[in-house]
Amino acid sequence: MADGRPVSPGFGEIAESYDRLRPVDGKWWEVFDVLVVEGDLLGRRVLDIGCGTGTLAGALAERGGGKVWGVDPSPEMLALARANHPRPRFKEGRAEALPFKDSWFERAVARLAVHLFDRPRAFAELARVLVPGGRLVVATFDPAQFDGYWLNELFPSLAEIDRARFPDAAGLTGELETAGLRTLGVTALGQDATATRAEALERIRGRYISTLRLLDPAEYEAGVARAEGELPERIDYRLEWLVAAAETPRLDAVRTRG
Repeated sequence: MADGRPVSPGFGEIAESYDRLRPVDGKWWEVFDVLVVEGDLLGRRVLDIGCGTGTLAGALAERGGGKVWGVDPSPEMLALARANHPRPRFKEGRAEALPFKDSWFERAVARLAVHLFDRPRAFAELARVLVPGGRLVVATFDPAQFDGYWLNELFPSLAEIDRARFPDAAGLTGELETAGLRTLGVTALGQDATATRAEALERIRGRYISTLRLLDPAEYEAGVARAEGELPERIDYRLEWLVAAAETPRLDAVRTRG
């Protein structure tokens, strides 16, 4: 719960369909590459927070070596992560209470997850488990994306719900710095995307984004009916990402302040 609003429903009920409805494609790898560069992730001791089915943790372990852990509160998602990605280690836990010792990781990454967290508590926990000079990199949607998103006409409350959950660049920077992390920069990444009518209907029916499970049931059912009757054969839309990197104070900086 953040500011009295529901942050996220449980993901257990969609675990089996999650990877099918959110396939790894060229756009996924483009975000992955930006995270790797901005987070300096390869060959490091890395924590993937909100790892879900383990796709990002698995890619890091396979491509970059190092030691990779994933943490997620959903046992159903973690069961799939362990089955499909044998190299990383996975633990059940929440971002707000990470089950790791202080200064345990060199790097941490969160891809499309911080809108699900109580961010002040989660960022403080990440600062705790990172070594001095450790780095956190976050990929999240820019709230500006929601102004013209393709689902808005079908579900009138969707944009308002997501604007309340996703921080803009200034808000994200402020939250990181309040937690004791120094922001290194925020990178904007825009991606053109396309879905067929069949793909779009399958995603909507599967409630492939958590926001669809936060809607009033009547609004959701009305939106599904409208989608079935009105969606064109091709939907073109835009994804707008923010990738923010931050680091914990280095030992020399701590000594200087002391």
